[in-house]
Amino acid sequence: MRPVFLALLCLAGAPVPERADLVIVDAHVWTVDDARPEAQAVAVRGERIVLVGTSEEARRLVGPGTRVVDARGRLLLPGFQDGHTHFITSGMEVGQLDLKDAASPEEFGRRIAEYARGKPAGAWITGGNWDHDKWPGGRLPTAELIDRYVSDHPVFVGRYDGHMAVANTAALKAGGVSADTPDPEGGAIVRKPGRAEPEGGLKDAAMALVAKAIPEPSPAELADGTRKAFAEARRLGLTTVQDMLAGPAHLRAYETVRAEGGLTARVYGRWPIADWKWLAERVRAHGMGDDLFTLRSLKGFADGSVGSSTALFYEPYVGEPKNFGLPSDHWVRLPEWSVAADLAGLQISIHAIGDRAIHETLDIFDRMQRTNGARDRRPRVEHDQHTHPRDFARHLDVGAIASVQPYHAIDDGRFVEKRIGRRRCMTTYAFRTFLDHGIHMNFGSDWSVAPLDPILGIDAAVNRATLDGKNPDGWFPEQKITVAEAVRAYTLENAYAAFMEAKTGSLTPGKYADLVLLDQDLFRIPPSRIRDTKADMTILAGKVVYERAKR
Repeated sequence: MRPVFLALLCLAGAPVPERADLVIVDAHVWTVDDARPEAQAVAVRGERIVLVGTSEEARRLVGPGTRVVDARGRLLLPGFQDGHTHFITSGMEVGQLDLKDAASPEEFGRRIAEYARGKPAGAWITGGNWDHDKWPGGRLPTAELIDRYVSDHPVFVGRYDGHMAVANTAALKAGGVSADTPDPEGGAIVRKPGRAEPEGGLKDAAMALVAKAIPEPSPAELADGTRKAFAEARRLGLTTVQDMLAGPAHLRAYETVRAEGGLTARVYGRWPIADWKWLAERVRAHGMGDDLFTLRSLKGFADGSVGSSTALFYEPYVGEPKNFGLPSDHWVRLPEWSVAADLAGLQISIHAIGDRAIHETLDIFDRMQRTNGARDRRPRVEHDQHTHPRDFARHLDVGAIASVQPYHAIDDGRFVEKRIGRRRCMTTYAFRTFLDHGIHMNFGSDWSVAPLDPILGIDAAVNRATLDGKNPDGWFPEQKITVAEAVRAYTLENAYAAFMEAKTGSLTPGKYADLVLLDQDLFRIPPSRIRDTKADMTILAGKVVYERAKR
């Protein structure tokens, strides 16, 4: 506003509008606010949005110290939120051993050998994220396979879904796994055909047999992994992440990075449900945290995964008449823990993938409601992948949120029909059905099981084109959703799932100025181009935390 005009306003007794610190004009603003779905500009003062309107209105708030960003028609959205990550552990994997795209057992072995050459003698080789469904024949890796390439290091590398790992002979010995080792509750040791000797594969709770022998990462390593994770998040336009914390060491890593000013996204933490009493006491004594770091939620497990054939179903896996999946090692105590923790005011979320696991998770939520009475508890079914048709309506009965990861649909869609058959797949990753039932559905990545990039999740939800290229028009295309619905699931619905919808998730005056500016408009490009979209700018609480270098 020009000084002469300001003087005239003062002489006339008119109030002079306060200046904005940041103004973004000439944008396509998609607000995710039903009261005003679209606009041209946003103005920010301090940490908050003060105006959503026309570019002319926003320019009236420009003063000498205002930063003005000309969006030149680009898309401005609420900052993306990710409803399900393993944030610190995934950050630690950045730049480490990656086996996800190894296309054969031989390539798998060679990559492990190349990585091991740079490590001290006897050091553990971990990480991996291998995917045996990409290999000819799809046979599981074995200790014998790894031993051919690396035998002088203990090797323990996980399948990308986190529900199976394979160990070489040195790692099996370190964990004390032998023919005499029984399968633990909630887990299975893969045995050599017709024998008791371990073949190398360990499923779900059995992974702990070897994992307990691996040295714990140092505080410095955890803090470094946390910094890497935040760098990835801000590069991808994420302003909130929901993390599955593994315990006190992860909490200390966040505290270290926060003290440095390094929390460039909000964190909504989930604590292991077996330790619910610890969290209940922390919340009682110290509260749930603040709007930058909140810890009020618990995560439990009902089953495993389809990729590892451990997700729990009512019917057996195709070609495995005795395999219905595995209940987790939480299974017996999960109802007791959930009801008690719910009474303490904590939010309950349960990993449930197979139809039986989902049904019994909903039973637990119903029990919480009947035992403890009505309240705004927002229980969550994490993954909610293979939902039985009878259970969609039950989500509404118990107030359950479907906390899903759309990228899994186009990744698992390569093989899941071979595991459970086409009929059961008709309500698999059923995003359209969830919305048509009026169920709250939020999106996440499950990083590092899938890429952290929310753009890839939006592409998966809108197009459903599997990664193998075999379903270019969509795998079960009747479950596609719109760009607007996918954006909402990555913004306001995640805020709702974290009890933050009054403060984040939409571009609404008074809310935190958490924003992302994209390089192309998701609403005005062909759906096939969605996956190529990049974040040009990420803003957290009015502060620019990332700007993509100009090309």
